[in-house]
Amino acid sequence: MSSSPRGGGGGGGTGGGGGGGGGGGGGTGTGTGGTGGTGGGRVGAAAQSSATSSHSRSQHSARIVAQTSLDAKLDAEFEEFGGESFDYSRSVQAHESREGGGDAAPAQQRREKVMAYLQHIQRGRMIQPFGCLLALDDKSLRVLAFSANAPDMLTSLPNAAVPSLDFDIDQGNQPYQPQLLTFGCDVRSLFTAPSAAALHKAALSSPGTTDVSILNPVLVHSRASGRPFYAILHRVTRCLIVDFEPVKPTELPTTAAGALQSYKLAAKAIARLQSLPGSNLQALCNAVVEEVFELTGYDRVMTYRFHDDDHGEVFAEVTKPGLDPYVGLRYPATDIPQAARFLFMKNKVRMICDCGAKPVEILQDDSLGFDITFCGSTLRSPHSCHLQYMENMNSIASLVMAVVVNEPLERGDDEAGPEGQQQTRKRLWGLIVCHNESPRFVPFPLRYACEFLAQVFAIHVNKDFELDNQIREKNILRTQTLLSDMLLKQAGPLSIISGSPNIMDLVKCDGAALLYHNKVWRLGQAPTDSQIHQLAFWLTENHTDSTGLSTDSLHEAGYPGAIALGDTVCGMAAARINSRDMLFWFRSHTAAEMRWGGAKHDPSQEDDGRKMHPRSSFKAFLEVVKMRSMPWKDYEMDAVHSLQLILRGTLNNDIGNKDALITSAGTGTEALESRIDELRLQSKVELQAVTSEMVRLIETATVPILAVDSSGLVNGWNQKIAELTGLAVDDAVGKHMLSLVEDDSLTTVKRMLGLALQGKEEKNVQFQLKTHGARREDGPVVLIVNACSSRDIDEDIVGVCFVAQDMTGHKMVMDRFTCIEGDYKTIIQNPNPLIPPIFGADEFGWCTEWNVAMARLSGYPRDEILDKMLLGEVFGGQLARCRMKNQDAFVNMNIIINTAMTGEEKEKVPFGFYTRNNKFVECLLSVSNKVDGEGRITGVFCFLHITSPNLQHLMQVEKLTEQTALKRFKTLAYIRQETRNPLSGMLYCRRMIDSAGLNEEQRKLVDIGSRCQRQLSRILDDLDLDSITDSCLELEMVKFELRDVIMIAVSQVVLESQEKGVRLVYDLNDNAGNQFMSELVYGDRLRLQQIIADFLAVSVKFCPSGGFVELASALVKQPIGQTLHLINLEITIKHTHTQTGSGSAEELVSQMFGSWEEASEEGLGLLVCRKLLVLMNGDVRYLRDASKSAFILSLELASAPPATATATAPAPAPTH
Repeated sequence: MSSSPRGGGGGGGTGGGGGGGGGGGGGTGTGTGGTGGTGGGRVGAAAQSSATSSHSRSQHSARIVAQTSLDAKLDAEFEEFGGESFDYSRSVQAHESREGGGDAAPAQQRREKVMAYLQHIQRGRMIQPFGCLLALDDKSLRVLAFSANAPDMLTSLPNAAVPSLDFDIDQGNQPYQPQLLTFGCDVRSLFTAPSAAALHKAALSSPGTTDVSILNPVLVHSRASGRPFYAILHRVTRCLIVDFEPVKPTELPTTAAGALQSYKLAAKAIARLQSLPGSNLQALCNAVVEEVFELTGYDRVMTYRFHDDDHGEVFAEVTKPGLDPYVGLRYPATDIPQAARFLFMKNKVRMICDCGAKPVEILQDDSLGFDITFCGSTLRSPHSCHLQYMENMNSIASLVMAVVVNEPLERGDDEAGPEGQQQTRKRLWGLIVCHNESPRFVPFPLRYACEFLAQVFAIHVNKDFELDNQIREKNILRTQTLLSDMLLKQAGPLSIISGSPNIMDLVKCDGAALLYHNKVWRLGQAPTDSQIHQLAFWLTENHTDSTGLSTDSLHEAGYPGAIALGDTVCGMAAARINSRDMLFWFRSHTAAEMRWGGAKHDPSQEDDGRKMHPRSSFKAFLEVVKMRSMPWKDYEMDAVHSLQLILRGTLNNDIGNKDALITSAGTGTEALESRIDELRLQSKVELQAVTSEMVRLIETATVPILAVDSSGLVNGWNQKIAELTGLAVDDAVGKHMLSLVEDDSLTTVKRMLGLALQGKEEKNVQFQLKTHGARREDGPVVLIVNACSSRDIDEDIVGVCFVAQDMTGHKMVMDRFTCIEGDYKTIIQNPNPLIPPIFGADEFGWCTEWNVAMARLSGYPRDEILDKMLLGEVFGGQLARCRMKNQDAFVNMNIIINTAMTGEEKEKVPFGFYTRNNKFVECLLSVSNKVDGEGRITGVFCFLHITSPNLQHLMQVEKLTEQTALKRFKTLAYIRQETRNPLSGMLYCRRMIDSAGLNEEQRKLVDIGSRCQRQLSRILDDLDLDSITDSCLELEMVKFELRDVIMIAVSQVVLESQEKGVRLVYDLNDNAGNQFMSELVYGDRLRLQQIIADFLAVSVKFCPSGGFVELASALVKQPIGQTLHLINLEITIKHTHTQTGSGSAEELVSQMFGSWEEASEEGLGLLVCRKLLVLMNGDVRYLRDASKSAFILSLELASAPPATATATAPAPAPTH
């Protein structure tokens, strides 16, 4: 393949889809100056990281300059020979001679050649013939230049059978007279009136403040023929360039502009990418090529990834059957020139319809005093050498999409932004490349959809990249910590060689070595001892001023023994510990890691080295990387430098000392122990300083922070939380945390505190704090809190720190919004300050709503925003009114808005933009679709919740609470269902036992169990508490003896009372005061049984050990007929309590008279019992004196004639 320098000249991508850059991989050694001193590895590492990153960027810039010079040289050679005798091997030779000074031309002459080359690439005047081009004056819209085919396409009359669509108004509606396309004519005269108006609106919309490309495509019709075209606009200096692409008769023209229409075409593909799990780049690349393959219909689709040294790799691929795969191929940097990469950053989609089609020239008005650049045109013709490359690989058409990611800038960069925000720079990560073996045209809307899909893909690539970096850095940090610990525990640095882990685990390498006290310790594939001594001598002699060196090619770095080392050792990273001791890491040659993933080579077929073909390019790449290893990453060098600083501190050496090791502190073990003691003392002093600074930061923090000790007593209370609660620091310290939270939050805080004291730190938990003093009337403070366990030097947990976000105001906004969410018009037109900021768009993406709150927030009044494109003109990049933080944020907004347009509403998501005053607003965005009377979606409404991003965590907590409640309900339903089967089995066993000939005493015990089982079955039916609390439950009326009910209720608390040492006092005998015990009554037996048992259980629970619970009853009869009486029954349950402590159920009693939503589980039981008593025309009272408490239950029953014979069950023996 041509791995020619021209692979990307036309933007079509190289054989694999683009080119990469082994050729650019600078192999020269890079000496790195270390930060002096032994003042702690972490601080030193941070400083070194910045230095390494800055050095890496300067290296990359130098490589781009050098690569561009090489591109210019190769381009000149190609043009000189007309492509006939151009040999690709020259690119390899040129690359190898680049650093060695093979080009003896003066610097000024080289610069002139480079400038001429760049102008040649960017100012070409040829376009592809499938469309035409006009260059217009950006103010008057008069034609300054046009392609040679434009008159025929735009002004030719239709066939006689096709009538003209327009009349000439100036000539009294006479038939239209052809308008000639000439320099200076008004472009609007070439199109129908509606088309001219649309073109005028797009072209003249806020010049200088709007990216006109966001309105693409504009559908226009030729005034002469009525033929439809997509007008695709972009601005250059003093000009407006318009590409006109014909709309095929079989294609339904789109009227929706920009990203809105593109999303609809790519919705399925985007949904798939969005659903993929993170941290799997291969799966992501496989998915995107499959979706693009299905979306566009090309024969081959690839993802092509650029590596750090600019060489490229086909990372994923899908092809139609019968094509040779290119997956796994790598290509030199020269395959895609730097100029072409620059164009890809500007024009992210590039299409070549037919590489065999004859290009069309662009004619420019000679009176113009400047040259117009056409490199941004969608019709731009590819470079001739790229056409040759495509022909050689049997590719006639191509479509290439740039994958541009955001690369974070380090602190201290010139580009760093204001307000301490981390800024990013755009980087070309790779390409998505489509090839076809026959001519293929993809309409602009579908190309726009592909571009949008590539942007979504880039966001996911960026996320995967960040996640991989975090995991990698975490692993490196863990290894560093272990190595540091080994150095401190063992005398000398040998432990990091002989132990596990060792220095080979710190960075990816094939071998490592330590030169210490003139002896060598080697690991893996490392040079011999003598070769390592030679390397150390070479570093000392040639890199005296540097503390180390990293290179991917010792040969290009100038090491004379590189050839003797062979392929086993090509790259090296070295760190100087002192004048004589060094650490080394080694890597083998790059080709050892390269795998050809394509078809097997047929030996009978000879490759023509001069032709540009994938296999030839791969072969050239292997030549380029000969005697070269994979480059060292910045984070790897940071890890090396950090270990270097730790070793220097441990060995107490100065970098410039060329003498022997300092032994003034003693020798052997004594010296090491002395040094360790010094380090420990220094660490304690540093720790005290850090602790003091942390205390100061906490006290002055603008977020509420509190801390407690292991007992839950407050020992930290900063000014912010004191301000919110009205409780001063001195008053808060020493109080138990649970006494400061609202009752509703007690359970939450108990759990959170308990887990944190076990080392389990919960995040984003909501609870409420009480307010005090003047703030008491403001109500509780709502916080979203993260717990952080505090540990001592031995890693034991000694307390918990709570870092919070005040959500009190946010909750009020959310509550208000929920109440008014239903009526759109009322909300938008309402000037009430409680109405949230709202904006909307119609189905075509034009902004139709911008309420008062949104105008106030953004600084842009309604009349400046309406009738502008919501995505691009209102919210978007640098030229939009409300500028967004980066392209990723804009793409995500596209997805959210367009997802709502399809009928699927998204949950609230983080959102941010810059106002007119350049203030960044962080909020939450929720989007709802707007429908007409027929249910058709006609647009969207967007609601902003002006809160911090932590509100998202609040909503997640609320959602989890709802899910937990639902889960509990389902669990209860499951238990209710599953309990019935064993209860049914118990009932069956009872009946079988009844028929087994039991004696009277045994039969009575079985009857107790049976009635308890029936009570449980009845309770299981009580899923609808509202029917009880609203007094709507229907009671059962059965005949029973009161003695049996009390006896069964008492049996349910006997075991608990015995375990606790509480006496049960009751009397069920028919004595003088209890004649009614055997009397038959009518009522709901099981409910009364439940009521008495519950109050007995509470009394036993709150009765101290050694106390008693006494049950007594009394009734009064009132006749209501000849045989029936109304019975007013009163049951008193008394229990003793201690003089100190609660010893009572007062909290439960308060819940018994409250609402069921606020009651605990026990309180809910008593509340239900009280409601049941009310249903029985009764109630409950609670009395308390110095030593006893009592529940007095009253209810009404009906008496019945006594039975002739009654079987009574034996009661538990009463105690007196």
